[in-house]
Amino acid sequence: LETVRQVEKELKAELANKTKVVHAMPQLPPNLEETNDNIPQLSRLQIELMVNSLAAGFTRIATYQITNSVGQPRMTWLGIKEGHHSLSHEPDSNEEAYEKLIKINTWYCEQVAYLTKRLAETPEPGGDGSLLDNTTIVWTNELGKGNSHTRNNIPFVLIGGGLGFRMGQAFDFGGTPHNRLLMTLCEAMGHPVKSFGNPDFCGDGTLPGLV
Repeated sequence: LETVRQVEKELKAELANKTKVVHAMPQLPPNLEETNDNIPQLSRLQIELMVNSLAAGFTRIATYQITNSVGQPRMTWLGIKEGHHSLSHEPDSNEEAYEKLIKINTWYCEQVAYLTKRLAETPEPGGDGSLLDNTTIVWTNELGKGNSHTRNNIPFVLIGGGLGFRMGQAFDFGGTPHNRLLMTLCEAMGHPVKSFGNPDFCGDGTLPGLV
């Protein structure tokens, strides 16, 4: 019986260690509904969930997207009543729509900045530096231009020190398919590939100058 009690004691201690929360848990505000006007609060909650999941080791990869690709969020908190998707289809000559899109894109940028800040101020569990030092954020859009649905000149922004990319640089790869960037990411993760997606768009392999 003494042996059984000792095993029980060890199991309880192990379970207590595994369930102990060593980082702050995001709190869901009461009565917060999934509605358009609550997008700013929901955005922050999603970011907190991502950061805490990474800190707790629940995941190593996370994806963050606000609404779907043809969503119509109305950024009322920015003083914009029209849907984002509708505004994105306005012609370039519509200066009012253009200014509103700048406001919307600035707000999106602020969400990425907040994610970056939260990663930077969260220590890497069991390691050196912060989560940002050991994470790479890839921020992009699915189209180069909304009103024409073109897939040219799509911007990609890399943030963080996780894969050894040199920050503070700007490149114009002159119409190079983004398949090569995805190949570069794979190689940085220790998994070199000869192609990613359609091999016809993989050209000369990984992109130069990023590391």
